[in-house]
Amino acid sequence: MPAVAAYVFIVVVPSVNGALYSFTDWNGLRPDWSFVGLDNFTAVFTDRSARAALINTVVLAAVVTVLQNAVGLALALGVNTMVKSRYVLRVVFFAPVVLTPLVAGYVWSFLLSPNGTVNAALTSVGLESLTRDWLGDPDTALYAIAVEIIWQFAGYSMVIYLAGLQAIPAEVIEAATIDGAGPWAKFRRIVLPLLNGAVVINVMLCLIGGLKQFDQVIAMTGGGPGTATETISTTIYKSAFNLGDFPFSVALAVVMTVLIAILAAVQYRLTLRSNT
Repeated sequence: MPAVAAYVFIVVVPSVNGALYSFTDWNGLRPDWSFVGLDNFTAVFTDRSARAALINTVVLAAVVTVLQNAVGLALALGVNTMVKSRYVLRVVFFAPVVLTPLVAGYVWSFLLSPNGTVNAALTSVGLESLTRDWLGDPDTALYAIAVEIIWQFAGYSMVIYLAGLQAIPAEVIEAATIDGAGPWAKFRRIVLPLLNGAVVINVMLCLIGGLKQFDQVIAMTGGGPGTATETISTTIYKSAFNLGDFPFSVALAVVMTVLIAILAAVQYRLTLRSNT
């Protein structure tokens, strides 16, 4: 009960009070305010920059969720072998996770700059035609951020998948091998179903992290060029602290919360159904 009371006081009450301001015209300073109904939510879905942020957020979350889980699972399968360097490789692959997202974002903004390391490497191998301003091109900026997020957090997914792989009984794999199952058959029919718990956790974490993405976007592009990389979180920040439109930013935060809850619930239910 003390823990529940503390959670209600610290999390639930402020969240509910904050959500109530999304139905008002409160400017963040004065004590008085007026009830405006759904006007702020109407503005969220009619404002062009807010709509762009919603679309960018969903696209970024989808790309990161799929690719980060694929890379993390591949890394886990690779270091779950008897190769002598497996412990060193685990440390190397997990090392980017301990970096502050802002620091990693600034490092990658240098690597992807027009005169950065990526373009220099492409030029050195005769691929000058592929060089570009990765973060200044609206067609590539959002996906460049996705690559940085995957690079940094694939090791986190790897650790979760590795724990799941090591929990699979060796006898099950040996029995499948004796029965003549090949590597792909063992992975698809034995390993993957037994990793369902790790898949649920990883997909959930990637989905929630992608939907509330802020640090890397601010560090690498600031939401630009234009609105090409604006996310819901960056729009909330700019609306509240740059423009002073607190009711609009709170309404957008409520929309983000509902979106995360719906997608997480759908993903969880689909995963349970596929497991049964």
